[in-house]
Amino acid sequence: MSPRVALSWSGGKDSALALLALRQDPGMDVACLVTSVTTEYDRVSVHGVRRSLLREQANRLGLPLFEVPLPSSCTNAAYEAAFLDGLREMRRSVPDVAAVAFGDLFLEDVRAYRERLLARSGFAPLFPVWGRDTALLSREFVRGGFAARVVCVDCTLLDPSFAGRAYDASLLADLPPDVDPCGERGEFHTFVSEGPGFSAPVAYRVGTTVMREGRFMFCDLE
Repeated sequence: MSPRVALSWSGGKDSALALLALRQDPGMDVACLVTSVTTEYDRVSVHGVRRSLLREQANRLGLPLFEVPLPSSCTNAAYEAAFLDGLREMRRSVPDVAAVAFGDLFLEDVRAYRERLLARSGFAPLFPVWGRDTALLSREFVRGGFAARVVCVDCTLLDPSFAGRAYDASLLADLPPDVDPCGERGEFHTFVSEGPGFSAPVAYRVGTTVMREGRFMFCDLE
């Protein structure tokens, strides 16, 4: 039997690409999604997407969703404890999951951190899109039938005007040369509303943009 896999799901393009890669691999069986949610804000942690839209994604993808609750002021130790607790809770519902997959692309320190974290959990780490050329991968995403929107911009790395823009060929052409086209260094984050594996698009409208912490420009999707 194929090993069952839980996917660490942010709701963005890298997660969607990782899910597509896993589903295209006959040796993999994706069992569920796991997402960190900031409970005070009722939003996906870091990305700032409403929980209701996250749940619509999971519904359209036909996968169970396990939410890891985090406080708004979360230390790394608190995050690790919550994430591992979330995996234990997930295992009670889906006991045959053997691995957790991530959408990381090339940051060696991030991969090493996830490997160390999972070493304490009993789950094997998987990186289904690791090492892919991000320029090629970004174009494949756009041409492959996905639709996504930029929901968060780190204004120290990218102009805030990119918040709220569709992630498309026009955006890729406008990105400065020092910005990774997949935003792998945290330059921006996205929300995927449709694409391969979605039974139907996730409906939303673009709301207001707001600066948080004097650094991050968020675009609210409603």
